[in-house]
Amino acid sequence: MAIKIENRLFQIETEHTSYQMKVDKYGVLTHLWYGAKTECSMDYLLDYPDVGFSGNIYEAENQRTYSLNTLPQEYSTSGVGDFRIPAITVTHDDGSRALDLRYSGHKISRGKYNIDGLPAVYATEEEAETLEIVMEDTATNIEVILMYGVLPKKDIITRSTVIINNGTTPITINKAHSLCLDLPEGNWQSIHFHGRHAMERQMERCELIHGIEEFSSSRGTSSHQQNPTILLCEKECTETSGFCVGAALMYSGGFQTQIEKDQLKQVRVVMGINPETFSWKLNASERFNTPEVILSCSMEGTAKLSQQFHKIIRHNVCRGKYQLSQRPILINNWEATYFDFDEKKILDIAKEASKIGIDMFVLDDGWFGKRDSDNSGLGDWYVNENKIKGGLATLISKINDLGMKFGIWFEPEMVSEDSNLYREHPEWAIKIPGRNPMRSRYQLVLDMSNPEVIEYLYNSISDILKNNNIEYVKWDMNRSISDWYSTCLPSSRQGEQPHRYILGLYELLERLITDFPHILFEGCSGGGGRFDAGMLYYSPQIWCSDNTDAHERTFIQYGTSFFYPISTVGSHVSAVPNHQTGRITSLDTRGIVAMAGSFGYELDLSTLTEEEKETMKEQVKKYRQYQLLIHNGDYYRLTNPHNSRIAAWQWNDNTNGNVLVQGVVFRAVANMVRDKIKLMGVDALAKYKLKGTGEIYSGMALMTGGILIPRTTGDDAAFELFFEKLANDEEK
Repeated sequence: MAIKIENRLFQIETEHTSYQMKVDKYGVLTHLWYGAKTECSMDYLLDYPDVGFSGNIYEAENQRTYSLNTLPQEYSTSGVGDFRIPAITVTHDDGSRALDLRYSGHKISRGKYNIDGLPAVYATEEEAETLEIVMEDTATNIEVILMYGVLPKKDIITRSTVIINNGTTPITINKAHSLCLDLPEGNWQSIHFHGRHAMERQMERCELIHGIEEFSSSRGTSSHQQNPTILLCEKECTETSGFCVGAALMYSGGFQTQIEKDQLKQVRVVMGINPETFSWKLNASERFNTPEVILSCSMEGTAKLSQQFHKIIRHNVCRGKYQLSQRPILINNWEATYFDFDEKKILDIAKEASKIGIDMFVLDDGWFGKRDSDNSGLGDWYVNENKIKGGLATLISKINDLGMKFGIWFEPEMVSEDSNLYREHPEWAIKIPGRNPMRSRYQLVLDMSNPEVIEYLYNSISDILKNNNIEYVKWDMNRSISDWYSTCLPSSRQGEQPHRYILGLYELLERLITDFPHILFEGCSGGGGRFDAGMLYYSPQIWCSDNTDAHERTFIQYGTSFFYPISTVGSHVSAVPNHQTGRITSLDTRGIVAMAGSFGYELDLSTLTEEEKETMKEQVKKYRQYQLLIHNGDYYRLTNPHNSRIAAWQWNDNTNGNVLVQGVVFRAVANMVRDKIKLMGVDALAKYKLKGTGEIYSGMALMTGGILIPRTTGDDAAFELFFEKLANDEEK
């Protein structure tokens, strides 16, 4: 059993970790421990002085050392003496806001809980257990159930809460976070991932301050600017040693992560839906489910933690035909043509792609409605036969005859004012009555909280998918959301729209992936503006960034790799000079960087030389050779590109022990010895043969002494090293 309970001590044990909490004599659920297995209760650490201005619960009488303001809490509330950041706040019908949760009961069951209407980690009964701890408010009939899903072999614990109004009057939920985690005093640092459009998930490691730090999005999406993940680590923690804790929110809307270092140097982390764009009226007998947080920790550094998240997302979040199978190598026409194409231009690109060995052609924006620029047409999901004469079926048939599959782009959540849909249903767009809406990319947002909108989109998209041989959908979303207002919600519930929007999005995606299980869905939001574990439940890969510059992609993909599997990263070779930066990098470098993901191309093949096309043929062959290793292998970040002249990464094959190393040397230097990098996670006692030279190295040598990388010339030069692990009889 992964879940053990004795004398009101709850212990959740995974293969390498222990999570402890205890109900004290007042019914308060205190958090004791999350880290290495200790084989004993950690409640002996709860030794607190009388801290001035830290109040005491009424039942403690004159026991002034007992304060909710200093004790570690399992799920923090407000209004009852804990002045640190709360995980939950509510407003009662009488206007008061206090919530005093005490232990009421618990339940253990086999398997992993589900969350109605929301994505969640899934597992078999043999893989997982569920713990439910019931907490009740001391003065009302509000019940909060703390949900814990435990996957012991993967060292994963999931967290979610259920809020139930068992009273007779409504309450308003103002804040309902999924995770509250109190950590003891220590030299903690945070790692978060900030960014902007075309430069997402830039890793930033910071010392914690005394006070509250926040990483959040109020944009209606998880956003380019912040990612719904957080990593806390000891100051000495490295890629291969030290303690660290990671949390990833399975939610694609506005989120909030708060970290507080309190007066005693204790640290609290809460994570969930952003309360800035959230409120929820909970009537009597109703319940509310919070999104799920995936939680894990490592005593062996951040590489191990990343691998744990990679495995849980790849095996227990992603679903469908393409969850683990090899993905098609594709070519997308966007940067080749933008809106300026017809069926001849598309076929010309496809013909050249088929000669190179590319598996799939993806038709991007501009194929529908009146869509010759980004000023019109969104919402009118029917074929523009002025561009594609004979319709999609004819074009797809010709591409299939070339031996290629066909994919297509949609932006379902958006509407153009210059569209038939908007002229017929202006009330379906998100806008506040009496105010002009904010435009972005000259488009408005459809109200996904409106069931009529969901039905229209389902029918429009499914008609296209049913009547054409489409095997891939790129699902885009190209703006942040403001002007929140829904014509289908009363004034007292307008604060619910941002969350209902996400619920509507998930409902639509669930219907489509259920009805079209053969289709590979790829998420996109101006590139990586909605790269989160929630979207990965519906689309097993996401377009990593609109920035296809190979140099800058090393930084974007570096930050992405801390939580997200390599297989989820849509990554393409594009033209030079690069369309985002103007930088020129070699086709070899562009290929190496794009291989660290789900590989493809995004350029006009008619502009390439025959030599370049031959290089692409070799890239396609190489990627097919390495794809299973790249997607299934254990991934290591060998350097930090933010403070190194080299970006380097590594995969270890779990089946045969082979090792693939790739990287880019950013800057050439004169009159210098060759650079070297140290490998990680290889078998210290084994021997490895380097492909191309036949030289043999011990695993210990590769990890401690390192390997000299090939000499490179010029800036942004790529390199690749493949090591075959030798059997004992081959080592001689």
